Amino acid sequence: MNKKAFTMIELIFVIIVMGILAAMAMPRMDRDRGQEAADNILSAIRYTQHLALLDNKQLYDDPQWQRRYWRIYFGTCNAGGLHYTIGSDGDMTGAALVAQNESAIDPSNGKLIWRSNLTCNANPQLSDSTLLGEKYDVTNIVPSGGCANQYIAFDHLGRPYGAGHANSAVPNNAGVITAADCNLTFSSTNNTFTPFSIIITRETGYAYIE
Repeated sequence: MNKKAFTMIELIFVIIVMGILAAMAMPRMDRDRGQEAADNILSAIRYTQHLALLDNKQLYDDPQWQRRYWRIYFGTCNAGGLHYTIGSDGDMTGAALVAQNESAIDPSNGKLIWRSNLTCNANPQLSDSTLLGEKYDVTNIVPSGGCANQYIAFDHLGRPYGAGHANSAVPNNAGVITAADCNLTFSSTNNTFTPFSIIITRETGYAYIE
């Protein structure tokens, strides 16, 4: 009477294949802080543009209305490490860092997407996702190309703005990035991850990880 079963050779072959697959998967089990940080920052930039597309900040009776554009600002904590803030300068003071009550709300937890150099510690009102240094050991940012500073704004058409719009006193679309794509390069002083760049394309504002 014939019985269907695996031979010893077949079992050994299956074990070898499973071992190879496990060896290939093991490197992916380690935490990739660089990729996590890049995904976080890219999501934050795209969320800023999304808010700008939904909320037109134009005021026809005020020549400084461009200061109200939704923006993302990157700063450095006193203890080291980067943070970011997303908000709109509603009172048009011209400051790069918006006030806490002008910041956006994190849709994942309902907390404010706001930090300053003095508020990098734990705070129940502020979203921890903004602490790039604490979460991913991101310590440096180098802007280049079409952006020369550490904040990017978007208008109601999704177009990116760099230097010029925050202190604009006339409605002339000052600061829109048209000459070259904005390149934001992030790195870790401790070499925790390989440096990566976020590209924000000129005119369209489309953002991606290089």
